[in-house]
Amino acid sequence: MAVEKQIWPFDLDSIPTQEKVGQLFMIAVFINDTESEIQQTEELIRQYNIGAVCFFHSRASAATNFEGKKVVVRNEQSYEQLRYLIKRYQAAAYIPLLVAMDDEWCLAMRIENTPQYPYGITLGALSEENDDLIHLLGQHIAKDCLEAGIHWNLAPVADININPKNPVIGYRSFGEDKEQVLAKVNAYISGMQSLGVLNAIKHFPGHGDTDMDSHLDLPVIGKTKKQLDESELYPFQKLITSAQVNAVMVAHLLLPGIDDNNPTTTSRKIVTHLLREELDFKGVIISDALNMHAVSKKYDEKGRLDWEAFNAGMDMFCFPEFPEEGILKITEKASEAAVNERLRRVWELKKTVFDKPKEEAFPFYNPEALNRKIARKSLTVIGGRDEQSLEKSNDNIIISVGKLDNLYFPENLAQEGNFEHFQFGQKVAEEWDSEQSTLLALYPRFVKPKNQFGFTKEEIEFVNRAIASKNCLLYLFGNPYVLNLFPESYQGKIVVVYQDFTTFQSVAAEHFNGGFIAEGKLPFTLKRNRL
Repeated sequence: MAVEKQIWPFDLDSIPTQEKVGQLFMIAVFINDTESEIQQTEELIRQYNIGAVCFFHSRASAATNFEGKKVVVRNEQSYEQLRYLIKRYQAAAYIPLLVAMDDEWCLAMRIENTPQYPYGITLGALSEENDDLIHLLGQHIAKDCLEAGIHWNLAPVADININPKNPVIGYRSFGEDKEQVLAKVNAYISGMQSLGVLNAIKHFPGHGDTDMDSHLDLPVIGKTKKQLDESELYPFQKLITSAQVNAVMVAHLLLPGIDDNNPTTTSRKIVTHLLREELDFKGVIISDALNMHAVSKKYDEKGRLDWEAFNAGMDMFCFPEFPEEGILKITEKASEAAVNERLRRVWELKKTVFDKPKEEAFPFYNPEALNRKIARKSLTVIGGRDEQSLEKSNDNIIISVGKLDNLYFPENLAQEGNFEHFQFGQKVAEEWDSEQSTLLALYPRFVKPKNQFGFTKEEIEFVNRAIASKNCLLYLFGNPYVLNLFPESYQGKIVVVYQDFTTFQSVAAEHFNGGFIAEGKLPFTLKRNRL
């Protein structure tokens, strides 16, 4: 632009229409880009007056990298590079950028060497009286965001995870109970908002009852509007009446019960009639990433998807595949009044960020201590009372199965002299004596259910044999949906620890040694043989 750079605030009427449209676009930016790619992004920001950026680790780790086909290179300096790039992109912007990131459980989703917090499903195991820990977690994540220069955390997940085969939500959801999901989303949001970080509840109208990944194709939810009201839509209905909700992110789904012609992203019946009018949501409606195959495969003409989403009632466009063409298409086809209406809502978010007074210091910040508290309160014994113990003998053994890169729990117990430690493969199944006092440490290789969470057929068969014996106890360090691989008769012999962090493994060792009574509750109903 030829106009000199201003400081906030701005006169909206003085901005040309095309640049108003540019303010509605949240382009993807990548921490590990080359200098040439960084300069191209700076030019895009300048030329089209881009309104927001969403950071990803790299082009190999973003939503374009379907099923991990590209190699993700570790960058030990990614945090420093993030802060450096934010300064560069803000310097390129005429109007200050909203800086966003998906930080559902931490900056570590995108950035190396930053604090990592538990998944949504772990928080779902907390009892209602411990939801203050989720509020505290929201504050921790907000502090991490603010110190990095991020204004907008595109979280939390408000999906009710109903389908155990769900390949994309699952562990990210707080569970299957709508009231529990509502309460925990509220706690998370209130924590973030107390430090001034923006939120976006997702994935409207609910992505929890799918067995297809919308990164890859378009999931279909064949429920009636009444069924959706009673389940998937419930948390959104309750949440959007609260002033705490800044934005709602719309999923890429097909809901024939409401609109059998258009995906939610481009459905006026869903974006405008349902979300904006029926539910009376007054904040920003933002798309899920527009390069996801669920919708991107539907439109061959560059910019057409962006226009169709705008025409449906969308305010902001996340990760557009062709931002220049999208901006030009909307500028060509949209009325000035429609553009101004969307921009006013986005402007309110910017005012929230750039007009706000400096926040007071966060009084408590200790990621390790918070994780330890959550680990103790979420740890869950499946079935019966927390009275599990092994009959000790002279040949107690502990066997680790699965991903074996962090074995603090078994190695700690072995060092204490309680067990002889083996890794599955060292102690082959044929040699195992079912009369031995056996402790299993189970580490899923994947957090998603594909390929049975990464367990081999031999590992699953061995675990089933072992926990069917009379003196065996299993500690699961990972996604509890793994339990659907095992028969229900094994209740009372399984302890769910949810995460494989060293802190969680340390707490598990403390529990095994009788240090505390487990209080957690599984946040979904087991459905055996469903994986």
